[in-house]
Parts: sequence; structure tokens; C-alpha cells
Amino acid sequence: MKNNLLIFFTCLLLASCSSDDDTVTVQQCAKPTNISANAITFESAEIIWSDTNNAGSFTVEYGLTGFMLGSGTTINTTETTALLTNLLANTNYDIYIKTACSIENTSMYSDVFSFTTAAPLVVPQLLPNLSDLNLFSGNLNDLTPSSRAFEYNLNTPLFTDYAHKQRLIALPPGTTMDYVDNGFPDFPNNTVISKTFYYFNDERDESLGKTIIETRILIKINGTWELGNYKWNDSQTDAVLDDMAHTVPVSFVNNNGITNTINYGIPSMQDCIDCHNSNNIVTPIGPKLRTMNFNNQLQDFINSGYLSNLSDPTTVTTLPNWEDTSYTQEERARAYFDVNCAHCHSDGGYCQFQSELRLTYETPFSESMIFERKASIDNRMRSYNPGISMPLIGTSLVHSEGYGLIREYLNSL
Repeated sequence: MKNNLLIFFTCLLLASCSSDDDTVTVQQCAKPTNISANAITFESAEIIWSDTNNAGSFTVEYGLTGFMLGSGTTINTTETTALLTNLLANTNYDIYIKTACSIENTSMYSDVFSFTTAAPLVVPQLLPNLSDLNLFSGNLNDLTPSSRAFEYNLNTPLFTDYAHKQRLIALPPGTTMDYVDNGFPDFPNNTVISKTFYYFNDERDESLGKTIIETRILIKINGTWELGNYKWNDSQTDAVLDDMAHTVPVSFVNNNGITNTINYGIPSMQDCIDCHNSNNIVTPIGPKLRTMNFNNQLQDFINSGYLSNLSDPTTVTTLPNWEDTSYTQEERARAYFDVNCAHCHSDGGYCQFQSELRLTYETPFSESMIFERKASIDNRMRSYNPGISMPLIGTSLVHSEGYGLIREYLNSL
């Protein structure tokens, strides 16, 4: 009996030792690393990562930032790259990736990787709502330009009943404005130019909000500029394409604490065509290089890749700021005439055959007819009479500061 027990325990011991010697340790599959995103667009992105396992199978799970694992969209791939499509524009996404070294051996999910899709393309069409054009990001009434648009300013701007204006240009991807001369650059097809008119509720404190009235749009399509006006709704959430003229009462407090009430006039489509007319061709008015050539604005355009064919902005002339007293009275007055009047009072303009006045800044004084018509100019600027006062369109009151300069200039002749 004792011999049998000894044989049993000996066999058990030998079996136990043999089991320890035959155990195979399988290394845990390592999770992906070095995740990055390439070729990010407004609707897609290519995801790339590193794998130290030489594995042949991966699972990618993605969703809006903050999503829970298991609730996202999954992609199975045999490559260390994956193309995500049908994404939302200007949106944050989270991505997790795990490796399958074998059926029984998969890695843990990678650390989260996040990226943001690009802004949507600006739409070069006169669509029913301003929001459809993608010119702005976030809440529309914040007037935050899309990353695909940029602001520009004019050294001497057009007067429009003391309204503030935001001016934007959106160029198609991969294009630029091309320098030609001191006038307009050559804008590529599908360029969108916008100008939004608004009033701060209280000029002394901009944080008290603003009232947005209209956004005017110019779009270059197949070499021809098309016009559209968008009238903002009362709730200030969007603007609707509207070709009709409207009068919008606006009240605001100026810097002196005085409440002003203005019957702001939104022009009709025909009014816009009359002003933007040059030899019966619709054209922009404001964004001439000489009018934008101040505060290094042209150099900023060059540095940002918006303007090409121009290496030295100092070779471009500058239209004076009519309020800058370092210029002569004549230079200031002629600059004011140029921006406020010359689009009509020029060769090819709306008033070409109705008036002898030629008010572009470059027109020699002897050919401008300013001296000969100074009484008429003064008469049409000193008070507001609809259909008679100048400018004919876009104002409902006298620009007292501008008229003060012009009156002094005319009296000096």
C-alpha cells in the first residue's frame, strides 16, 4: 500500500513540473500611437497612426467630441490609415483606435485624439437666406467672419446715415486677388464681397448690442458681377434676400448721449445697379487698392496670400482719409467726392449724361467742373431733399461733418 502511494505522489510531482515547463506567455497587443490627421477638409479627414505590433487589423471609432466609446462610428481597416467622410463642417471630433494582433489578443483603445474640421466653403450664389452663404461662423448676428473670408477697410468710406459697416471678401480656395493697378484688383470668379450695415444701440458702450439692417452682396460669376441685398429680420437671427426698397426706423444713442432716430433706407435692386454701374457693367465701388492702401493693409493681404503680383505696396497710391488734417483741404475734399460721388459722376457712371461733374480723385481739377458747378454742389449737399440732395441714394440726412469740409473747400475756390 505504501509503495502505491509513493508511486502516485511521485507521478503527481512530475506532472506538475512538466506543466510549468510547457507554459507559453503571450505578449499583450500594444495600442496604436502617434495618431495624426492629414488633409482635413470641411467634410473629411485622413487619420494616420503607428503600430509596433506589425498587426494587420485595426478598429477606428469616432464621434463628436465627448462621445462614449461604443456609441460612435466604427471603421475596420488593415492599414494604419483611415479616411473619415461625411463629417460636419467646423466641428470637433474625437477618435479612438485599437489593434487586433489576433482574435484572442486585442489592444486597449488608444488615448483620445481630437481634431476640428474646416469651415464650410463660402457659397457663391444668391441663396434665399444669408446664413446659406457660409460667410459667417457661429451665431450669425455676431458677424464673426468665416475663416474663408477676410475683412477689409477703406481709408475714406462711403457715408450712409452714420451706419457702421463690416466689409468682407471671400476668395475661392487656392486663388488670390491679382494686382493690376491702383484701382480694382482682378478678382477671381466665385469671389464674394459683402458689406453689412448696423448701428450700435449706444455708441458709448458697444457691449449693449447692435441693430443689423442689411447685408449687400456682390458675387463674380463667369466674369460678371451679380448683386443681392439681404434684409435682416427683427429677431436678428438671419437675413432674407430681398430686391425691394425698404425704410427701417432705427434709434441709437450717439457718443454725446443724444438719442437719434433715422429712417434708414435699404435700396432696391435697381438703385444698387444704378450706383454700381460703369458703362452699363455692374462693378464694385469700394475695394480699390488705393482706397485700401493704409495701415499696412495691402502688405497684410500679400502676407496672408490674398493678393498676388504685387511685391511693394508703396508703389500703390493712397486715397487720403478725408478726416486726416495732415492732408490739404483740397486733397481731403477730393477724396470725399471720390468715394461718395464719383461712382455716378464719372465717365461711364450713372450721371455721365446728366451732369458735367467728374469727381474721381485722379481727374485734374481743370477737368472736374467743380469750380463751375460749386453753387449746385453746395445747394444739393446743404440740406436733405429726396430726389435732389446728393448723394442721391443711400442717405436720408445731411452728413454735417462731410458737408462742413466741402463747404469750406468750395468757399476757398
